[in-house]
Amino acid sequence: MAGKVAGKPVPPYLRIAAELRHRITGGELAPGDRVPSTRQIAQEWNVALATATKVLTTLRQEGLVRARPRVGTVVAGPDRQPGAAPEPAVTPAAAPPVTAAGTTDHELTRDRIVRAAVAVADTEGLSALSMRGIAGRLGVAAMSPYRYVNSKDDLVCLMADAAFAELPYPADAPEDWRRRLELGARALWAVHRAHPWLAHIGPLSRPLALPHLIAYSEWMLTALDGLGLSPATMLDVNVLLYSYVQGTAVHLEREKQAAGDSGLSGEQWMDSQAAAFEALTTSGRYPVFARVTGSFEGDNGYDLRLDEVFELGLTSMLDGLALRIGGAGTGR
Repeated sequence: MAGKVAGKPVPPYLRIAAELRHRITGGELAPGDRVPSTRQIAQEWNVALATATKVLTTLRQEGLVRARPRVGTVVAGPDRQPGAAPEPAVTPAAAPPVTAAGTTDHELTRDRIVRAAVAVADTEGLSALSMRGIAGRLGVAAMSPYRYVNSKDDLVCLMADAAFAELPYPADAPEDWRRRLELGARALWAVHRAHPWLAHIGPLSRPLALPHLIAYSEWMLTALDGLGLSPATMLDVNVLLYSYVQGTAVHLEREKQAAGDSGLSGEQWMDSQAAAFEALTTSGRYPVFARVTGSFEGDNGYDLRLDEVFELGLTSMLDGLALRIGGAGTGR
């Protein structure tokens, strides 16, 4: 009887796991594709988060899915799917199909794949990225991108390097260390502004060996060279400035995701929280907070502008660095 095993009801998590297993083994979800998150499972099947967690745990124990840093839970590679039908060999067709845009598998290149992936991530975020989706966007066979890129992780690295390649370095680089650091940090902020997903590619403790990211570090370290700082301090300052840009830029993608999840703009969300903030500011427990925020009542309130916050933080950090190196080259 459907929904029962040996006369006993099938637990909801096993039933949901069976449905997702069918999607994976049937090819609907390909290796590297994201599977529904615990929250999505809870919403789609109307179950508790604990049940949704057991679903992913079951699939992970079967080797069908695995956790991937910066992405979430994804379908494991063919070697991680015991019992699944092997992927068919991908060979060029005698007459490759032509898409509406006039593209054939024979015309596919790594650069076109990376550009398409960047376009997806820019508009929808890294969570929407999949090798199968890129193939569909380019109008080629689902497995064709794997001829040029080994995995989604490799694709994200190529995307990041392509984004960092946009960093402009003026030929007439300023000799002043502060001006050079300002140019580098502002250029990095502009690239993160253009590609908000870039702030989510990996933790500082696991730096990526990307040529154009190393080129950025070369620019920043050259500014610090000859100022009497130790090699360790030079690297620390480079990491500090990079992490400042990255940490601020994280909120670009988070705001976009929050707006999509809630259906509210930032201003609408703040309006929905007005009563809660009013209760806190009038409680008498936070007098300075109440006084500072209350001073904006005649000016339509306080608007958080990340570009202005970024500039304030950058100036403050470089002022502190100037004191560290004795004010050399500050022009102040």
